Amino acid sequence: MSKIQMTTPLVEMDGDEMTRILWQMIKDELILPFIDLKSEYYDLGLAHRDETDDKVTFDSAYATKKYGVAVKCATITPNAARVTEYNLKEMWKSPNGTIRAILDGTVFRAPIIVKGIEPCVKNWESPITIARHAYGDVYKASEMKIPGAGKAELVYTDENGNETRELIHTFNGPGIIQGMHNLNGSIESFARCCFNYALDIKQSLWFATKDTISKKYDHTFKDIFQEIFDAEYKEKFDAAGIEYFYTLIDDAVARVMKSKGGFIWACKNYDGDVMSDMLSSAFGSLAMMTSVLVSPDGTYEYEAAHGTVQRHYYKHLKGEETSTNSVATIFAWTGALRKRGELDGISELSDFADKLEKATIDTIESGKMTKDLALITTMKDVTTLNSEDFIKAIRKELEAIL
Repeated sequence: MSKIQMTTPLVEMDGDEMTRILWQMIKDELILPFIDLKSEYYDLGLAHRDETDDKVTFDSAYATKKYGVAVKCATITPNAARVTEYNLKEMWKSPNGTIRAILDGTVFRAPIIVKGIEPCVKNWESPITIARHAYGDVYKASEMKIPGAGKAELVYTDENGNETRELIHTFNGPGIIQGMHNLNGSIESFARCCFNYALDIKQSLWFATKDTISKKYDHTFKDIFQEIFDAEYKEKFDAAGIEYFYTLIDDAVARVMKSKGGFIWACKNYDGDVMSDMLSSAFGSLAMMTSVLVSPDGTYEYEAAHGTVQRHYYKHLKGEETSTNSVATIFAWTGALRKRGELDGISELSDFADKLEKATIDTIESGKMTKDLALITTMKDVTTLNSEDFIKAIRKELEAIL
């Protein structure tokens, strides 16, 4: 069979550690034999980010704005230990945070449901989608270590040089401070992305922050969401038979645990980061969750919601066998290929993405899976495969479907 042709490149962002190994396996077994892949490649591995003073991360984000679709491998956000391990010039910021800030969209994350992998929360019957704001907060924060006694203030200077000050704290000794920000325009984009997505998939939307404590920062989020909903979306939601409501983040957590699922839960940046990992794990596995960043101008960046699987990578370096779940990374590729096909009018490309997803799910439901799923499945007599053999099993299913 001849390879599917592409007309416009998608942006390919390579990553780190075990997911980088899986990335190449997926390309070799599931993409390149079937597609004449056109991609603009960026190496976002930590070593190369350090070599380029992180310029490569910015370049990849601007390329995504140019071409409209990107697929991203998991990457390391370095801490002090990573700075030492990789001999870094500095503690580079989260590449995801940098890309999200440039694209200014909303991250939608949803679990991949397969038969035989039951949610930990027994009453969850349908997937819960996390809508995560993709700009600001702790990911764009400025931080300072306070060496000793003194006064710390927030200072705003307007264009005319007038200052407004707010006391943070009067220190009697050493401490730390952090300054976070957000933009009304970005919050408005976040709100509209959430409302539009809810209408698109016909699911109710929840939004939660902590406005009772954060009476200016979080309350601004709450107010903007409500104003846009009342002015632009209330009638549309009523007509679609879905609802929007706001609640405190702690109340939302309690409601989610007692719900049946089947709704969108909108969160601020950090809350969404934490809650999406909780939901993915509770639905089955951290490696079984899709993630797509959608910007207001129609730019899409697909990635796995999990990290670089460091522990498995160290085993891999020792020559030991690993059984690493590649499903979310495969679905990042299928999401990007499907969207590229939709935007370019190449139905064969979108159809291929659908078939690769079906082959992946069919492989698991036939009893062939990685160790993380074998440990939690309700199926009997399953076959646990190593990282490479699982991908090869999916290729066999894919070839049968094709």
